Amino acid sequence: MPKLLQINTCITQSTGRIVQQIGEKAMSEGWESYIAFPARVPIVASKSMLIKIGSKADQYFHALMTRVFDCCGFLSKHATKRLIQKIKNINPNVIQLHNLHGYYLNIPILFDYLKQSGIPVVWTLHDCWAFTGHCVHYTCVKCNRWKTGCYACPRKNSYPNSFVFDRSRQNYAMKKKTYADIPNMTIVPVSFWLGDVTRQSMLGTYPICVIQNGIDVHTFRPRTEAVRRIRAQYGLDNKYVILGVATGWSEEVGLSTFFRLRNKLSSDFAIVMVGCTSDIIKQLPNGIIGIARTNNVDELASIYSAADILFNGSYQETFGLVTAEALSCGTPAIVYNATACAEIVTKETGYVAEAKDEMQVLKFILYDSELSCEERNRRSLICRKYAIEHFDKEKKYNEYIDLYKQILDTYQ
Repeated sequence: MPKLLQINTCITQSTGRIVQQIGEKAMSEGWESYIAFPARVPIVASKSMLIKIGSKADQYFHALMTRVFDCCGFLSKHATKRLIQKIKNINPNVIQLHNLHGYYLNIPILFDYLKQSGIPVVWTLHDCWAFTGHCVHYTCVKCNRWKTGCYACPRKNSYPNSFVFDRSRQNYAMKKKTYADIPNMTIVPVSFWLGDVTRQSMLGTYPICVIQNGIDVHTFRPRTEAVRRIRAQYGLDNKYVILGVATGWSEEVGLSTFFRLRNKLSSDFAIVMVGCTSDIIKQLPNGIIGIARTNNVDELASIYSAADILFNGSYQETFGLVTAEALSCGTPAIVYNATACAEIVTKETGYVAEAKDEMQVLKFILYDSELSCEERNRRSLICRKYAIEHFDKEKKYNEYIDLYKQILDTYQ
């Protein structure tokens, strides 16, 4: 029985949910599935065998040192060596990497082992950290130094935050050296935009195979039976509901844009923002309803279904998972024409605005609110059909299984 071992910074929400679903798909195809993740992350129910990496103390120390010395990915030596010993004991046929940032790994030590072992590696890129000297996203500052060599990072204070030293030049050089000559590595960007970017990066010499993220279209489905409950619970009856969903709200995902939209819309419109911390909820103006982050995907699907439209206010998406989830629930979306955002939406399933053009977003909202019930119902069916055809996790993760088999046939 072949063995798959995945490494990621989390096992719930967003990329964590993707990792779990890939593991489940692999098991359904006769593989053993292992998932390694940081010790600070709480264990949740999983069909895969779970492996904790390091300790909470080590990861907090790694994070603290990064705040000063800009060294994310270059500490946690003992934790990484212990992980490697566990990998040796498992002896996987394929190692799948996901997000390696998060203060829990030493990437030079890990990649030295990957280089020596010859185990086929699939590296799924969910952001740009792998090939920059510091940041996970660079587009908001229009920086292209990652193409030739980072220095004087304009995003030094962004995650993984460093408030003192800027080691982007050294980090970039170390990453480039670390990734050299891995014998059996395939890079899997999660969008066509990220695929194009990766080909221009230090990872561009490796085989690149784009596999867009998949979603559980059976869970994320129109919840017509829950719409009345959700609308009554949050006081949304007779309102046109604009939904925003984020794992963490900030300017980069459109926090203040929602505030400004609220000021321009009448009381006939309601804005709901999911994924808010208690501090964010305290900041929300009247007319915006804040809902805390939830791991309950059934409740999230019900909220998607109760909305009239999703507005994804991010202008630096490497895929746009919440957009795909909304479409699968029959809810159209407004996105910006930036990075991978526009890949998810067609003219039949929503609207694409120019990046940061809030007046165009407002225009789309007002136009959409005037559509008849018949037109909305028809489009809801189109959104659902499009999501099933393009983002069904069974289809997308079959592409991973096919890739594993292709790699094993090539290298064994």
